[in-house]
Parts: sequence; structure tokens; C-alpha cells
Amino acid sequence: MGNIESGIKKFIYFILLSTILIIIDQISKILVIQHFGIQYYGLGSVESIPIIGNFIQFQYIANEGMAFGLNFLPKFALALFSLIASIGLTIYLYRIRNYSIWVCLGIALILAGAVGNLIDRAFYDIFFSDGNFLSGKVIDFIKVDIPDITIFGKEYTHWPVFNVADSCVTVGVILLLIVFKKIPSFNDIFPKKKTNDEIASG
Repeated sequence: MGNIESGIKKFIYFILLSTILIIIDQISKILVIQHFGIQYYGLGSVESIPIIGNFIQFQYIANEGMAFGLNFLPKFALALFSLIASIGLTIYLYRIRNYSIWVCLGIALILAGAVGNLIDRAFYDIFFSDGNFLSGKVIDFIKVDIPDITIFGKEYTHWPVFNVADSCVTVGVILLLIVFKKIPSFNDIFPKKKTNDEIASG
């Protein structure tokens, strides 16, 4: 009984952490929209506001696609994928609540990022343009300068603009890669029910 209660408490704590990060993500985006007045669709080079010299800048971008400006799915499909992923991550977090705290933390971070960007896709066009539910854009604004590089024939003079939600996903994935040996197997999380013959044989 004690282990069950402890596991549920841990699950609640991680959900609270995800919720706090989602709130921080949304507040940061609202502040950018209301106070910076910079808007651009895509990954072009436009007006930026220096935060730490030219290394870190704020640049308001309404991103219709995915990370790195990739855009090969309809906006509704991206929103639906984010919704399914968020539900799946929540269920997964509950199922692994009694396993490694670091694995739980990684999943909680990824969940926060998924929900943060899902909110954008669900409501951006409703509040900031004449669009529909689940057809919006993701608000990106953190620009980090990097040496010029070419990836798949495309030249980048800075890291693709991102947001707090993206940072949560990135940190969560890195954390899971570090502790991947502690990630429980599928059979551990969803054990098979024993048949009557297996139960009888002990």
C-alpha cells in the first residue's frame, strides 16, 4: 500500500512540474507577442532583439511547421499528433511512476514541451488571427548564434529559433539518453496476464 501511495505521489509531483513548465512556456510566449511586436512566418532572418549580445537574441517567429522549420504535414495533423503524444506520455509517466526518478523526470520534461506547443497549435489562430481550432502555429522566439553550417544543403547562420517548450523536450531527450539503461522495458510496464495454465503450474 505504501509503495502504491508513494508512486502516485511521485506521479502527481511530476505532473505538477510539467504544469509549471507549461505555464512558464505560455507566459513567455504571451510576453513576446504583447511586448516585442515582431512577427515572421518561417525561419528567415528578420529583426532581432539582443539579450546577451548577438549570441542570444529574441526573434518572434510564428512557426507553421515542426522543428527546424520542417513542414511536411498539415497543421491539423501536427496538432493531432501532439495531442496523441501528450496523452501517451501522460499514461507512460503514470505506468513508470515506480521506476527511476530520472526517467520520470525526462518524460515529464518532454510532456511539458509537447503540451506547451500543443496549446499553441490549438489556440494560436483563434486568439491572434481568424483561424480555426487545432490549426495554429507555434510561437518561437529564442535565437542562438552559431558558426555557419550547412545541413542537407541548407545553410544556417544561427540555430533554428525555439521556445521554452522546445528546450524542455531537448533536455528531456538528452536526459533519457544518459539514463537509457534505467528505462523499463515494455514488458515491465505492461506485463502480460498469466493464463490459467501458467497460474496452475506456478
